[in-house]
Amino acid sequence: MLLQPLWNHLLGHSHLLLSPFFPVLFSLSVYLSFCLPFLLLDVLSSRWALLRSYKLQPQNSISWASVRSCLALTLYNHLVFIFPLTVMHWYLRPGHQPTEAPSLPRLLVQVLVCLLLFDFQSFIWHLLHHKVPWLYRTFHKVHHTYTSPSVLTTEYTGTWETLSLGFFAATTPLLLGCHPLTQLAFFTLNIWLSVEDHCGYDLPWATHRLVPLGLYGGARHHDLHHLKSKCNFAPYFTHWDRLAGTLQTE
Repeated sequence: MLLQPLWNHLLGHSHLLLSPFFPVLFSLSVYLSFCLPFLLLDVLSSRWALLRSYKLQPQNSISWASVRSCLALTLYNHLVFIFPLTVMHWYLRPGHQPTEAPSLPRLLVQVLVCLLLFDFQSFIWHLLHHKVPWLYRTFHKVHHTYTSPSVLTTEYTGTWETLSLGFFAATTPLLLGCHPLTQLAFFTLNIWLSVEDHCGYDLPWATHRLVPLGLYGGARHHDLHHLKSKCNFAPYFTHWDRLAGTLQTE
């Protein structure tokens, strides 16, 4: 039970875990924490050619106006739409925390399965919003405001996109009957991978370099989607785009 001490520590703060404020605080704090190192890279790469060489679109640079705009929309979506929904969920379905932690192998397997299911759901959702002009114009076009992604464009999305993708992320571990600790691990990993997808850098330690056989697309994969818009619809893995004939690597 390697995870039991960690879970016991979290149970000691169960009043926070079960609070209606926790989902929004967790989502925002984890997201912004993951964004900060890449924002620092954006600042430094404007001065250091070595760092700039890792940028996928080195001719483009981030502006403080875009930073403010992205942060404003992210906060607006969380406070105006996500928070009321979490309060309603908290009121209708009071939470319950088990006393035992999951085993480490079970947690790792379920997180991987959650990631694969979310990747499939997002691929279908994303493909439809690009193939149906009305869906693209009405909902998804906001996210494509920037053809050169940076970390804060990760959550530069309209209300419908924010809520629908959030729904996929929230319900996938529930459908699998995952332990709350497994859910937290999946949410954290999902936020990190999404931020990394939009970071705009192809770094030596990037996730797609750690996964063999080109099975994982990563930042380069998603950057091409923002640049060309007609390829690479899956957020993380490459198998669905390969099967659909929408995979592009250069």
